[in-house]
Amino acid sequence: MDEFKACNLDYCPENILIDVLSYLSVRELVRAGRVCKRWRRLVKDQRLWRLVDLTAWKGVTSRILWVLLRQFLGCGLRCLRLRGLLLSARGGTFLSESWLRALSTKCPRLSKLYLLHADLRSLPSCQLLPMSLQVLELRGCELPRGFFDQSLPTSPAGPQERAEATSSVGAQQKGRDQKGKKHSSPSISIERLVLNNVPSFTDQHLQSLTSWERLSRLELRDTFRVTANGLRSCAAKDGVCGVEGLFRLKFLEIGITGRQGYQLQMASLGLGAGWLGLEELSLGGKEVGPGLLCASRLKDLKCLCLWACTLSEMQIVRSCRMLRGLRRLEFLDVIFQPRQCPPVVEGEGGGEEEQDGEEAVGGDNSNDENKPDVNDPIPSLRRSLAVLLPCCMLVFTNCSVQINTD
Repeated sequence: MDEFKACNLDYCPENILIDVLSYLSVRELVRAGRVCKRWRRLVKDQRLWRLVDLTAWKGVTSRILWVLLRQFLGCGLRCLRLRGLLLSARGGTFLSESWLRALSTKCPRLSKLYLLHADLRSLPSCQLLPMSLQVLELRGCELPRGFFDQSLPTSPAGPQERAEATSSVGAQQKGRDQKGKKHSSPSISIERLVLNNVPSFTDQHLQSLTSWERLSRLELRDTFRVTANGLRSCAAKDGVCGVEGLFRLKFLEIGITGRQGYQLQMASLGLGAGWLGLEELSLGGKEVGPGLLCASRLKDLKCLCLWACTLSEMQIVRSCRMLRGLRRLEFLDVIFQPRQCPPVVEGEGGGEEEQDGEEAVGGDNSNDENKPDVNDPIPSLRRSLAVLLPCCMLVFTNCSVQINTD
């Protein structure tokens, strides 16, 4: 017992202590840094600040963000998750322009930003976000009209630029030249944009995305103000000066699963005009039906994912007849309707009995496996799609069969 009493954390290697501290939340890490000078030095290790999740910390304010940025966040930050004050009774400014500029300077390797319930209407444009971002995910946020525009209305000289400028005249002239180059050719390096339950996202925002040079993945979930005309105007198509629209887009997701009181726009009907270069399509909820009708116009489509919907075998087979180039078909959280067998008439029962006899002869060794085929459409769907799409891989995840009470 005396040996255990004499043992303390001072004898533990720093690598082991950092591994132990990695299991703590951000709030607990800040508290651990107040124990002693050694712990404060260990807490500031950038290996602990690669992934910062502040969504569970409900009391985060702009003052706390400044403290974290000045004392802990640094070049090791890769992913940042923030929870705004949009649903908070206190309200107030959450993300300011000065904090975002300081974040860009101090965290040059930040590649993913996730914002939850954040009011972004005080920001003129998304160009205030760090230029190193590759993934931007917004959930339950409010956006201004020109948030995704490339042009950024800024003042002639910001506070950060004044602080970085030296007393030398040559250094000031160089900074002005560099600033002029940045404003003359702004560029957004975001490759993946996720919008989940953002009611302020409209066709105007979607049209602004056509100026993004690196956007390859766009996910629209519960964006109720996007219409078929807006999606059709942004689709990649041949124009006078070449390919126009979102021609770099390879993955597109459209899904409406909530808010039944809203009028259904059926934005996926905009796919009927075709989309050059679109290889992966994901449809969910109320957009599955209209999207399947227009999926045959997508000549470059290779992967199709259907999720959170109710489908029948006939509906899927009819839609897949024109998708000969499909290589992967995935069903996620799909409820399949049971196969409807026509009533048997006494005079016409002979042919059906012969068919049943043939199936029984072919499956004598696996009678138990053939029994569920009467009500379960999944085995029958596999056989039908294997004939239509022989090179396509089928994936069923968390699917079920609807049971009729009749």
